[in-house]
Amino acid sequence: MFRRPTAALLLLAPLASAMAAEPRFELPIDCRVGEVCFVQNYVDEDPGPGWRDHACGRLSYDGHDGTDIRLPDYRMMDKGVPVLAAAAGTVLRVRDGMEDVNARIVGRDKVVNVGAGNAVVIDHGDGWQTAYLHMKRGSLAVTPGQRVETGQKLGLVGLSGLTEFPHVHFGVRHNGTVVDPFVGEDPPATCGQPGHSLWSAAAAKALAYKPTAGLGAGFAVRIPEDEAARHGEYDADRLTADAPLLVMWSDIMGSKAGDRQRVRIEAADGQVLFEHTTDLASDKAAWFGYQGLKRPAGGWPKGPYRGTVTLIRNGEAVVTLERTIAPR
Repeated sequence: MFRRPTAALLLLAPLASAMAAEPRFELPIDCRVGEVCFVQNYVDEDPGPGWRDHACGRLSYDGHDGTDIRLPDYRMMDKGVPVLAAAAGTVLRVRDGMEDVNARIVGRDKVVNVGAGNAVVIDHGDGWQTAYLHMKRGSLAVTPGQRVETGQKLGLVGLSGLTEFPHVHFGVRHNGTVVDPFVGEDPPATCGQPGHSLWSAAAAKALAYKPTAGLGAGFAVRIPEDEAARHGEYDADRLTADAPLLVMWSDIMGSKAGDRQRVRIEAADGQVLFEHTTDLASDKAAWFGYQGLKRPAGGWPKGPYRGTVTLIRNGEAVVTLERTIAPR
């Protein structure tokens, strides 16, 4: 993950404004948060060189100044997920035209100077501003000076700028100072304590803290790669008689050191063909892994096959992903 200093570059000096009241924000994305899309990173509340989110968790990184709501894969980005105005206001500035690329693949140096990517900045009055970053190229639906209402479409979630996964970075500032919308301008001295949320009641409910989530899983008959899986490359794989491998891959957000991942693959008659548990040695913001087996000497038993990935924490399952694959 990379620090995003460019959010500050897009947020202009506060304008004189007509709205004196503190804003209340609705969801900045048209997606079922916590079910289909997920908060990957929160504002870094640690004043030192380390990082922590408002709930004492590790879903942040040093200096992160917004809320990242991610899509599980590129296929959802390709279909188009709207970015929405979290509150009414006036568009201050937009930027479009940047390609949607993974900074890890093209190189950080290629995008570091325009790290916010395609973006929209909105003034809400009384010094309050919001920024919507990393939007999809060519999707912006607003222009500077335009009045927008709460919930109005600004564009689509993308992969532009300094990022490695499709998401919208939602940033809030008041009089130029970063504000975490989960705790407000005066965050509690101890993390995990309730702050003064700037979210509406409905948005706060949808954004209930979820430290770990399953982003995706599937079968492959070859060694899978994370980017290919997120593009849906293995969706069409079928188990042919000569397939050398059958592996199950999983993509999990927020795994922690000490977690255990169990992968089980069963035949149609319930016979367990493969089962293995792996101990995770470190925290991972996003962790892609796979396990499986080679073709048995007697060939593949009759399908279809069912695979289950279970992430276990302190003896309890926190993520369970199930998939099936049919023989060709």
